[in-house]
Order: sequence, then structure tokens, then C-alpha cells
Amino acid sequence: MIDHIISYGRQYITDEDIQAVVEALKSDYLTQGPKINKFESVFAQFCNSKYACVVSNGTAALHLCAMALGIKPGDKIITTPNTFVASANGFRYQGAEITFCDIHPQTFLMDLDKLETILKASPKGTYKAVVPVDFAGYPIDGERMRQLADQYGFAIVEDACHAPGATFTDSKGIVNRVGNSSYADLTVFSFHPVKHIATGEGGAVTTNNRELYEKVCLYRTHGITRDSEKLTRHDGGWYYEMQELGYNYRFTEFQAALGISQLGRMDWSIFRRGEIAKKYDKAFEGTVIKTPFRADNVLHAFHLYIILVDNRKALYDFLRENNIFAQVLYAPAHLMPYYKQFGWKEGDCPVAEEYYTKCLALPMFPSLTNEEQDWVIEKVLEFVR
Repeated sequence: MIDHIISYGRQYITDEDIQAVVEALKSDYLTQGPKINKFESVFAQFCNSKYACVVSNGTAALHLCAMALGIKPGDKIITTPNTFVASANGFRYQGAEITFCDIHPQTFLMDLDKLETILKASPKGTYKAVVPVDFAGYPIDGERMRQLADQYGFAIVEDACHAPGATFTDSKGIVNRVGNSSYADLTVFSFHPVKHIATGEGGAVTTNNRELYEKVCLYRTHGITRDSEKLTRHDGGWYYEMQELGYNYRFTEFQAALGISQLGRMDWSIFRRGEIAKKYDKAFEGTVIKTPFRADNVLHAFHLYIILVDNRKALYDFLRENNIFAQVLYAPAHLMPYYKQFGWKEGDCPVAEEYYTKCLALPMFPSLTNEEQDWVIEKVLEFVR
């Protein structure tokens, strides 16, 4: 019997994390200091990417990508309905028109065959960007995405907010870590408390394109630069210029300190999540529960462990009665009232809509104890039997 609430996800804060934040709070900087640059450096190294820019949250990261790509009102982009609405909203902020591409029934990611069908139906260059989502921690096939991007003329903004540490092996046998920018133009991450790296709020953009990187960094801070090579005049060491209309999407020093500390145990976190997933897999084998698919060439980061089950609402309620706060992720974005006003309706993305009727995220976080997981398994099996 478990007498406390087990959430579907939660942050894991250690004494080392707390000490790192305390040291930052006692330092000379609370914002715009050296720890931000250090976090960007170690995060870029972790992703095997040339550049990383950390920002206030994952939604800001998506918005900055849209700005860096020059997205303007009327431009068309494609994303998936099986995501948090920010994946689309970041581009709507720039006035983009959103097309939702249905998902694959095994991976729950954007179905690339259906994406190609959408692309073929319009002239090359119709869509300025495609925003695939590495849902639950499962990485998109970046190699095929790149082939489509080159063929149809769009930028790839990979929403990897669920997937730091995930990998896929391409046709050349190269293991690609999510965020390495080998195939995507820009990749976006989130450091929300339920994510792999928790800094309270926070996010990042990685890229290998220096021009895009510099634009993201410029728009992050009001469009202001102090770079002497870019200034139009030189009044003195105090002088700065606002050269573009940007935003205040900055990150703090103590968030960066926490991020650096958390990043130091990412490999353990991915391994632990994988062990939890394997235990769930084994426990539910041979039952009516559908467990997450993984291809042989993929390392799943397991931000979420999603099962599909009939009578989902009844199971959700039963688990909550037993202190297990499973979660439903996600209600299809195209059926949100805001997006329905643009003509999206039930039946437009039938796989995502069917998925939504059965999906349930069970507790998945590295500090989940064996006792807690055993309780979750016991109660799920009690219900389905």
C-alpha cells in the first residue's frame, strides 16, 4: 500500500543541485553571468551540436526559431496534433498558418508518409517549416525528414522537448543524438520540472547554423547587441544597440547552475528511465494493454511511458483513487477551440483522435522507487483483470 501521491512525472533535485543554486545566488550575478555561457557550452557538447542558446522556456525557444527563420503572417508550417499546443503556437505568434499532419499508429509521431502526401499536394516551397515532435522521448526519423526538406524546400524545427539523450541510427550506421543538428536546422528543448533536466522553467535551441544561432540569441534579448563589429556607432564601452524587435526570453544564473548540475547525471537518468520502461513492458506482456513501440535503431528517452487501453477514463479514475496520478497526453491540438476556428474538425486527424481515446501516461521519472512502480503495476493489472 502506497499512502502518498505518485505523479506521472516529477523533478529530481539532489543536495548537489541545491548547493549549485546556493552558490549561484551568492555570486555576483543573478542573470546574464558566466554560468549561462557554461550551461550553453556543456549542453551543446551533450547534444553534439555546435551551438546552444538557453532561453526562458520551451515555448520561447519555438517562437525564437520562427523568428530566426523569418516566419511572417500567412506563411504555412506543418506540425503534429499529438503535442502540447506550444509546438504550433510558437509559429502562430508570427502569424503562420498551421497545418496538422496525422500521426503514425505505432510511434505516435508525425506520420512521414502522410507528411509527404501533404507536401506533394502543393508546389515546392509552399510550406516554410515542418515541426516534428519527438513525442514521449521517441526521436523522429531525421534522415527521412531531411530528404523531404531538401526535396520540398522547408526548414526543420525539431521539437525535442521530450527527448534529450534520445538517439537514432541512420542508414550510414551513424548514431545521432537528438539535438546534434545533423538533419534538423534547429532543435528545441524544455527544462520544465517534469522534463529530463529541470530548471523550474527554461528551454534551449541547438543548431549548427551560425546565422540562425546569432538570430536566436539576438531576439532572446530585446534584439539588442553589444558586439562592436555589428554596432552602427561606437560611443563607448557602455553603448548598445537595439537592431531588431526582440523579446525578453532570458535565462537566469541560478537556473543555469541547476541545469549544469542536472546535466551531469543525464546518462544515469536515461538509463534509469529505460529500466523502468522495461519493467512495465514485462509486467503488461500478454495483457490487453498496448505498451510503447521501439524500433531497433532507436534509443527512447522515455519522458513519458504511454499505454493504450480501453476504458481509459475508468482506469484513470481508479488509479487516482489509489494515489496514482496518471495523465492523459495529449488532447489533439487541432481540436482545441482556438484551432477549430480555422476549420479544423473531428475526422481530420483520425489516428491522433483514436489515440487520444485510449492513451494514458503512467508514472515515469528516475526517482520512481521500485516499491512505487510495483504499486502502479499492481493497480493497473487489478483493473484490467
